[in-house]
Amino acid sequence: MGGSGGGGTSADKRPNDQLGSWFVRSGWSKGELARQVNRRARQMGAHHISTDTSRVRRWLDGEQPREPIPRILSELFSERFGCVVAIEDLGLRTAHQSPSVSGVDLPWTGPQTVELLSDFSRSDLMLARRGFLGTSLALAAGPALVEPLQRWLVPAPASGLPGGPAVPAQAGPRRSARLSGPELDLLESTTVMFRQWDAQCGGGLRRKAVVGQLHEVTDLLQEPHPSAVSQRLFKIAAELAELAGWMSYDIGLQPTAQKYFVLALHAAKEAGDKPLGSYILSNMGRQMIHLGRPDDALELIHLAQYGSRDCSTARTQAMLYAMEARAYANMSQPNKCHRAVRMAEDAFGDASPKDGDPDWIRFFSEAELNGENAHSYRDLAYVAGRSPTYASLAEPVMRKAVELFREDPEHLRSYALNLIGMATVHLLKQEPEHSADQAGKALDIARKVRSERVNTRLRKTVDSAARDFSGVAEVVRLTEQLATHLPDTPEVAQAV
Repeated sequence: MGGSGGGGTSADKRPNDQLGSWFVRSGWSKGELARQVNRRARQMGAHHISTDTSRVRRWLDGEQPREPIPRILSELFSERFGCVVAIEDLGLRTAHQSPSVSGVDLPWTGPQTVELLSDFSRSDLMLARRGFLGTSLALAAGPALVEPLQRWLVPAPASGLPGGPAVPAQAGPRRSARLSGPELDLLESTTVMFRQWDAQCGGGLRRKAVVGQLHEVTDLLQEPHPSAVSQRLFKIAAELAELAGWMSYDIGLQPTAQKYFVLALHAAKEAGDKPLGSYILSNMGRQMIHLGRPDDALELIHLAQYGSRDCSTARTQAMLYAMEARAYANMSQPNKCHRAVRMAEDAFGDASPKDGDPDWIRFFSEAELNGENAHSYRDLAYVAGRSPTYASLAEPVMRKAVELFREDPEHLRSYALNLIGMATVHLLKQEPEHSADQAGKALDIARKVRSERVNTRLRKTVDSAARDFSGVAEVVRLTEQLATHLPDTPEVAQAV
C-alpha cells in the first residue's frame, strides 16, 4: 500500500466530491492524472510512489492518500488552473507540520528568524530536487497569508533588534565574531552579482548558489556582533532570501518561493529596512497575481505602500504603483488601474540618480515601467472579454518596452517576457502573423535562459495561437519549432 501512496481504509468512506469537481474540470483522464503524479514524484525523489488508474479512482471514492500525494495533487491542480488549489480545497488532509516548514505565521524575533532561515536553507540544499520542498509546503492565501504579514508594521520591542546579537536560545555562548568592513562589502557585492546572473540567465542557473550563500550568512548571524554589523548581516540575509524566493518563483517552485519571501520579510524587519520589506511584499503580490489571486496581491501591495510611504525612493514608489495597477487590472477595475498607471508614471518621472536607489530596485527602468503598464492594459483586455480597446492601449506601451529591452543585454529574461506580452497583444488584435513573429523571437531567448516562467507563458501563448489560428502558416511553423526546441516537459534541473 505504501508504494502506491494509499491512505485511509475507513469502511464508511464517502466519495470526495471536492476532488471530483476539480478532476472533472481539469479535463484529465484518470490515467493522465496518475502519470502526472508519478512524474512529479520522481522529480522530487519519491521513487516509491507508483500510482495507477485504480488508485486515482479510490481517491475519488474517498480514500485519503498519504503524503506526499496531497501536496503533489495541490501543485498539479494549481498549475492546471493558474490559481491556488489548496489541499483542503481538494477535500484532502495533510500531516501536521512544524512551524519551521509550514505556514507564514512565524515569530517576529531575531534569533528565531535566523534559526528558521538556517533550517529552511539547509533543507533546500540537502533536498535540492525539483518540487521536494514545494511538496513539503502549502501555499498560503487569503487572510492566512495577509494577516500574519501585517505584523511587519508593528514596532519591534525596545530590547530587540535591529542590531543586537542574534544567537538562538539553544545555541549557548559562542565566541565573538569579527567581520571587517571589506568583508561585509564583499558579501553585499556578491548578492549584487547573483542578482545580475538571475536577470541575464533566469532563476534556474544559480539558485542553489544563492541558497548556499544565504545559509553561510545565517551561520554568521548566529555569532554575536556589534549592532551595526548585525544590522548589515540581516539586510544581506533579507536580500539573499528574497532572491532565493524570486528564483524559486521563476522556476515554478511556488510554495518554496513564498516561504523564502516570508523569511526575507522577517529579516528585513530585523535590519530595520522598510523599503526592502516593501519590495519583498511587492514580489509576494506579483506571485499572487500569477496564481490568480489579485485581491490578495492588492492587500500585500497596499501593506508595502503603507509601510514604506515615508522612506522609499521615487523609483520604489513607481514600482509599487505599477504593481497596484496590475492587481486592479486583474480585478477588472479599469478606473483604478488607470489611476495607478498614471501615478506610476508620475513617480518614475520624479526618480533621480541622486536618490541613492538600492541595487534591488535598479531593475525598475523605463523599460520595466512600460512593460508593467502594458501588461496591466493587456490583462484588462483579457478580463474584459478580449477587449480590442484595451489591447490597443497596450500595444504602443508594450512596443516601447520591447524596444528598450532589446538594447539591454543585462535583462534578457525581461526582454523575452515582454516579447511574449507583445505576442499576446497581437493575438487579442487578431494579428496571428505578428504574434508568431514576436513569440518566435521569445523562443530564441527561452532556449538561452533557465526560466520556467518564460517557458510556461510561451507555451500558453503558442497554444492559444494554434487553437484560434490553426490555418495560419506562421502559427503552424512556430508550433513545430516550439515542439522541437522547447518540448512540453517542464522540469527544473535539480532546482539548481
